[in-house]
Amino acid sequence: MAEWDIRKLQILRTLRDRGTVTATAEALHMTPSAVSQQLTNLSRQLGVELLQAHGRRVRLTDAARLVLRHAEAVFEQLERADAELAAHARGDAGEVRVGAFSTAVSALVVPAVTTLRNTHPAITVRVREAEAQEAYELLQAGEVDLALSLAAHAPTAADPRFTRVPLLADPLDVALPQDHPLASAEEPRLADLAAEPWIYGSSGPWSDITRAACEAAGFRPHQAHAAAGWTAILAMVEAGMGVALVPRMAAVPRDGVVMRELRADRPARHVVAAVRTGAGEGGAVGRVLEALRRAAGAPAHEPPLPGPARPPGCPVGG
Repeated sequence: MAEWDIRKLQILRTLRDRGTVTATAEALHMTPSAVSQQLTNLSRQLGVELLQAHGRRVRLTDAARLVLRHAEAVFEQLERADAELAAHARGDAGEVRVGAFSTAVSALVVPAVTTLRNTHPAITVRVREAEAQEAYELLQAGEVDLALSLAAHAPTAADPRFTRVPLLADPLDVALPQDHPLASAEEPRLADLAAEPWIYGSSGPWSDITRAACEAAGFRPHQAHAAAGWTAILAMVEAGMGVALVPRMAAVPRDGVVMRELRADRPARHVVAAVRTGAGEGGAVGRVLEALRRAAGAPAHEPPLPGPARPPGCPVGG
């Protein structure tokens, strides 16, 4: 029987994910030569070639991909074992590291932590603010136990490493200057704002979603100003410099800004949590997931969904 080495299999999986020996070494805090040596030893232990030279780089062989396909089931079972051991040893105690984008920290994570202090005071939650895509990179690297981000950046259904838990659809409202003609309109629509100057980020998910939402309404927005922070965006709206789409979770009241719901268009971003497959089925991580679901207004105890297709609407980042 072949000799299976979990640590070496983790190195092989990281090489698949990162693409190069150098990137793998950086992710695992190893030297490139140590990575190469460990994979050579694994190849010898399993009795198959795992890597092929491809120019100045290497690529995985079909045998390596077969090995990893089976190894994923092993990693999943080990995650379950870790979760069950922690629950057995500490009951409902433990530390959970959460990576979350900025508005989700205040709107979801803080209320969840407040609830857990009352219901499970022995659970410690450590929060790390991260951009949407970075949250999953931290989860993949093992630096957080739970990633709170957006459906646009969630793992796909084909990725066996993560389990995704839908939390909520966060509506996108339009921010208008107080004296704007549509500020008091009965039912404003995005199409009514086709000729307006728009304010949104110069690049990234928020730029993409603003354009996508407007194009779905039949026009391409004219970007008058670029800003990434909601404080800056709303200050410019208040000054009459343009209009903007703002997620409801991120909206901060300002005297000179009117937030209007777009009932006909219904743009929204979909907020999700993700854990490594098998890790959210018990113990402290499961408790934190349940508290997040309650904070989001989702039904408790609903089973996680393994990476479903992107939901309808306009999932966005920020």
